[in-house]
Amino acid sequence: MAKNVVVIGAQWGDEGKGKIVDWLAEEAAGVVRFQGGHNAGHTLVVGGKKTILRLIPSGILHETLDCFIGSGVVVSPEALLGEIDELNAAGVKNVEGRLKIAPTCTVILPYHVALDQAREASRGAGKIGTTGRGIGPAYEDKVARRAIRMVDLLDTDKLKAKVEANLAYYNVQLQHLHQAEPVKLEDVMAVIEKVAPRILPMLADVSRTLHDINEKGGKLLFEGAQGTLLDIDYGTYPFVTSSNCLAGAASAGAGVAPQMLQYVLGIVKAYTTRVGSGPFPTELFDEVGAGLAERGHEFGSVTGRARRCGWFDAAALKRSIQVNGISGMCITKLDVMDGIENINICVGYMLPDGSQTDILPFGADAVADCVPIYETLPGWSESTVGVKDYDKLPANAKAYLKRIEEVCGAPVAIVSTGPDREETIVLQHPFA
Repeated sequence: MAKNVVVIGAQWGDEGKGKIVDWLAEEAAGVVRFQGGHNAGHTLVVGGKKTILRLIPSGILHETLDCFIGSGVVVSPEALLGEIDELNAAGVKNVEGRLKIAPTCTVILPYHVALDQAREASRGAGKIGTTGRGIGPAYEDKVARRAIRMVDLLDTDKLKAKVEANLAYYNVQLQHLHQAEPVKLEDVMAVIEKVAPRILPMLADVSRTLHDINEKGGKLLFEGAQGTLLDIDYGTYPFVTSSNCLAGAASAGAGVAPQMLQYVLGIVKAYTTRVGSGPFPTELFDEVGAGLAERGHEFGSVTGRARRCGWFDAAALKRSIQVNGISGMCITKLDVMDGIENINICVGYMLPDGSQTDILPFGADAVADCVPIYETLPGWSESTVGVKDYDKLPANAKAYLKRIEEVCGAPVAIVSTGPDREETIVLQHPFA
């Protein structure tokens, strides 16, 4: 059997998964997105040229590679087609011919976006920090069994009745709970009629196709979105995303057997960041944090929102390693740590009752009460930008990586020293 690899974010998202998926895709027969929506932005830099993907798997730039969107993803047809048009304009070949979409994917429609934005506006200071793109309400529809799914686009007469029933539900909330404008049936149907002719030819039995590739010995790469600490069950609830971001979610979200998930690569930034609201024990409010944000270009690729920055949190990562079964870590943005005189690693937390823990507790309230316990390591002044050989890293940089391994309990498999595909150190290849 081929060795298949699941790539997941092991922190609060934005760890640099896109680059690593794109790099690993050279050896894959298919790349699969298995959860999330177009609230995830994966930035790829190849030969100095930047591409931002939101829904389409990060293997699409490899021009003979098939890419798949599994049923765990909620899909905005307008966003998807806009992304396809951007790739076509950039000269990427046969995007629509190589992209396969599960017919069981839930569709994001204008009423999802309207409610998402109205809710966030109503929350005021207590807002969760969603992207306002309708992802949460679409997942609610899925669980409530009222979702419009891709397969519904095949029968517009039945579809219209379903949309009408959904609008009756949504417009009551929009008008009476949030004092917002109702969404009109004709506007929703106009969107559907516009996108359906291009979407329908891309529908395919993704689950069966992935099974067949695996049976023939092809390697598969499963691409997660967001990060473990934003998982709907195991993240800092309620400041989380609306889907399961764990490696195990690849099985349900792509429709493959758990035995097919053979190597889990956790993408880990050399420091910690978080976007939006929610607790963040190691957050920095000083010039060190500002320096990390500036050197790391810490702004969301989809939203442009500034990311909060802090010291590396090994206790949080320990939770990610436990719930994902991480086989190896890829440490990204090591070069952003260049020039810091003394570097702190959070190895545990002091709790309100005076006890200590070495692993992140569950839920936002418990995490907000955590006071980080730090170890201090000497930094390095030499540049690590673009280094491709582990032995050429500064001694203190190697000591930093070694200490991360020791505290977290998982090996460092890959080190990324810049945004380009080539700026990568390989210690253990996930497909080997």
